[in-house]
Amino acid sequence: MTPELTALALAGLLQAVQFILFAVPANRELTPGYTSSARDKPPSRQLSAITGRLQRALNNHFEGLILFTLAVVVVTLGDQSTPTTQYAAYTYLAARILYIPAYAAGLRPWRSVIWGVGFFATLTMIVAALI
Repeated sequence: MTPELTALALAGLLQAVQFILFAVPANRELTPGYTSSARDKPPSRQLSAITGRLQRALNNHFEGLILFTLAVVVVTLGDQSTPTTQYAAYTYLAARILYIPAYAAGLRPWRSVIWGVGFFATLTMIVAALI
């Protein structure tokens, strides 16, 4: 397995961890009766600020993971794995790990800076595969 594919697999596991970090407090705050329902009606309670941030960080990783997966596929299928793409893949993963507590704590502008590092690491992989 290429280092980029390993980083992608770890990013998938990170997504699962993020889901748990969000789902546990969300179930406590909204009650399992609501979270296991069809959710046709809005919840009777709001998520706390931190749980809401964890939800948004989770959704953000779903979005980022799409582009990162594309980058890994292009690098891997194009047989373009280099130290640059490998470093960029692990930079993306590190940024996503750091993004969770930064977003949960509401660290501005640092969470955006961390997001930008992961985004540009992904773009680096795509550009490196093309040249």
